[in-house]
Amino acid sequence: MSENHHHTASFRSLALGALGVVFGDIGTSPLYTLKECLHAAGHERATQADLYGILSLIFWALTLVVTVKYLTFIMKAENNGEGGIFALLALVPETMRGAKPGRISAVALFAVVGAALLYGDGIITPAISVLGAVEGLAVADPRFGSAVVPISCVILVVLFAIQSRGTGTVGKLFGPVMIVWFMTLGGLGIYHISHNPEILGAVMPHHAVYYFTHHGFSGMHILASVVLAVTGGEALYADMGHFGIKPIRAVWLGFVMPALLLAYFGQGAHALREPRSMDNPFFDMVPAGWATYALVVLSSMAAIIASQALISGAFSLTRQAMQLGFFPRVQVRHTAHQMEGQIYIPQVNYLLAIGCLALVIAFGASSRLAAAYGIAVTGTMVITSVMYFLVIRHRWKWALAQSAGLLVLFLVVDLPFLGANLGKFLDGGWVPVLIGAAVLTVMVIWNRGRTLIALRYQRRFPTKEVAESRYRERLAARVPGTAVFMASSADMLPPVLVHHVERSRALQETVVLLTIRVADEPLVAAEHRYTVTALEDGFYRVVVRFGFMEEPDVVPVLEQAVESAGIPFRYPDVTYYLGRENFVASSKGHMGVVAETIFTLLQKNAVAADRFFGLPHRHVVEIGTQMDL
Repeated sequence: MSENHHHTASFRSLALGALGVVFGDIGTSPLYTLKECLHAAGHERATQADLYGILSLIFWALTLVVTVKYLTFIMKAENNGEGGIFALLALVPETMRGAKPGRISAVALFAVVGAALLYGDGIITPAISVLGAVEGLAVADPRFGSAVVPISCVILVVLFAIQSRGTGTVGKLFGPVMIVWFMTLGGLGIYHISHNPEILGAVMPHHAVYYFTHHGFSGMHILASVVLAVTGGEALYADMGHFGIKPIRAVWLGFVMPALLLAYFGQGAHALREPRSMDNPFFDMVPAGWATYALVVLSSMAAIIASQALISGAFSLTRQAMQLGFFPRVQVRHTAHQMEGQIYIPQVNYLLAIGCLALVIAFGASSRLAAAYGIAVTGTMVITSVMYFLVIRHRWKWALAQSAGLLVLFLVVDLPFLGANLGKFLDGGWVPVLIGAAVLTVMVIWNRGRTLIALRYQRRFPTKEVAESRYRERLAARVPGTAVFMASSADMLPPVLVHHVERSRALQETVVLLTIRVADEPLVAAEHRYTVTALEDGFYRVVVRFGFMEEPDVVPVLEQAVESAGIPFRYPDVTYYLGRENFVASSKGHMGVVAETIFTLLQKNAVAADRFFGLPHRHVVEIGTQMDL
């Protein structure tokens, strides 16, 4: 949200909140990043030059991807203060987002692919973060090795079980815990750097260049591990609506980035002194014994916070996709009155929990799971870069040389990372691709199905006049009461009204044609919330607008609208009429049997419209129709 959307929260409280939520994912990367880089380089034969090259790559990845790309450029693309892939899509000009009837545009499909990959990231992050933290037990005492997976599963079960309670109370603990976490990272780093200060020379870019010239083309695969250092960078953009751009930038530059760099370079300094520590350099930074157990506890808490951020992000992403017509209606619960962004979606929570537990059990170690991590992250990085180019070129009208030059700068970094991770496809990289493909299939089929339904009704009633003539031919009487008909278009009569009159031959004296529109912006101002138009014969058209980040609670807005317009609206006598479609799923339709069968399954499991829009169920009548898409 823009700065004026942040209630009356102080900069300090926003910064503390951002520290606890936004930086959880990237803040736990030191648990496994350098370890994976050293393993990829073959730590038994890794030289000092290799270590310097890896640290240099990590430093410049954090600088170029997070500081330059996201904080300096991408976060300028805010939609009323909101960020994320769908907010970026909303900034692309309508002419580029549009498509032929019943089709999804290439630009929208590109954004949906990015969103689908983020779900893969949302499943992998809790699994790898918790595994990476609990594996410290095996460092303290090898006998705990067999307990790592069971303990990780227990932590994840508890984590997902408490989601329904919300993060309002627990969220107050996130910031202080992460302060301790980052101070611990920085303190340990300073301690070990002080024994080998020459390690700081690795910031010079020629060390990174030397790594590639020394190892040749085969050295490129190290990027698949280096990218782990920037996982979570997308969260800075996606979550900026909750805290604002300035607090996120200040916390990153003034606290988080220095702590991370000190942690990485401290691990490197320790590895130079103790080559045996390359097996798990993070936990080897403290003496074996109580210090290791204390670090395991702290890192487990940080991992839980990192997981919470990704889980909450998946909830927010689902709601945005649902509001934009790319996802079936699901139950959304608000878990905190004071924070709009704190929501809980049971169906998504269950699926994430099952996915995380399956990954922990199947892979069993963070090192094995790291191979599955990069494709989702780097794929989203590339898509974000291209979408940002479309915004600055076609929305902000930057010169082609400027916008293309910036795109090339981003892709020079993004594409090698993506290419390196594609090489890990068979080693686990297929996991996020499979998850993303499943989510993408759901989004595309749902969007196409709903579009075809609208087109079917439009062909049946091509004009308002045709629909009016149909219902007037059958109308025999007007009866006392008020009828509210949900209408997908504000320019047409809803088909459910025609069906109602055809079957009952009667219509209430007061008729409200209610259209719900989801705006391209995250929040809609109160003065733009609704419009009321008086038609003839006791008809009124009410158009209600919600932002794509808002919950569509219709009744309170409808009450305000009818009262302000003086509509004779008697609440005890109101009946809400909704349409319900049943699908044949034959080979004669445009979707095909398989796609329509999937769409039918999604439709049946979607939350009913009355529950989704908050309508009183005792006043709702559903009228069904059968069709073949």
